[in-house]
Amino acid sequence: MIRLEISLDEAAFGTTKDIQVDTAVVCTTCSGEGAAPGTSAQTCDMCRGRGEVSQVTRSFLGQVMTSRPCPQCQGFGTVVPTPCPECAGDGRVRSRRTLTVKIPAGVDNGTRIQLAGEGEVGPGGGPAGDLYVEIHETPHETFQRRGDDLHCTVTIPMTAGALGTKVLLQTLDGVEEVDIRPGTQSGQSIPLHGRGVTHLRGNGRGDLIVHVEVQTPGKLDAEQERLLRSWPSCAARSGPRGSSSRGSRGCSRG
Repeated sequence: MIRLEISLDEAAFGTTKDIQVDTAVVCTTCSGEGAAPGTSAQTCDMCRGRGEVSQVTRSFLGQVMTSRPCPQCQGFGTVVPTPCPECAGDGRVRSRRTLTVKIPAGVDNGTRIQLAGEGEVGPGGGPAGDLYVEIHETPHETFQRRGDDLHCTVTIPMTAGALGTKVLLQTLDGVEEVDIRPGTQSGQSIPLHGRGVTHLRGNGRGDLIVHVEVQTPGKLDAEQERLLRSWPSCAARSGPRGSSSRGSRGCSRG
């Protein structure tokens, strides 16, 4: 099992990664046979090539025959009188290799990618097993992932929440303009459809959910407090957003 760390962008859209693995591979000196060059393996004289030996014991039930792996050839059926100097008769050696892993779009933490035939070679040059790569997604500085949806928080001043504003947000697809409507309250969310992570099995993408946090000023100077106290009466005389009336003359939006 190999642990592979990738970024949120790589998980969302897919990528390819080169990894280095240390595994047992077939010994090139003996071609996996385990015998020194110029020699060969011989049939085990204890089990006669069967790889197992049988034993008969007596009990109150009668004779009982049991079988076990041959202790001389370890179940292979052959022995190597002159082991290969490179692999000591094992038929395999350790080697570091570079593999290219294709990571599909939409993988998540814990996703395992199977690389068939890239695992350990068996003793005596046996077939190689599979190698598994486990994906770990590194935390993103802006977005939190929940399934295929992404979540983030934008903070705006109280006046912007009341009057409305537009916020530029860096998404996985580039800069997007988020329209915050007048009267937006802290805790409200704005969905940007199709701006999340690609679905691993299926078409389309998740959503990007923008959570709005309206910031209330903690300390005001005298002028800011005067303007804030006059704001309700000014707003009432001004009428709907975008309109004007004589009664609003002299009021300002802080």
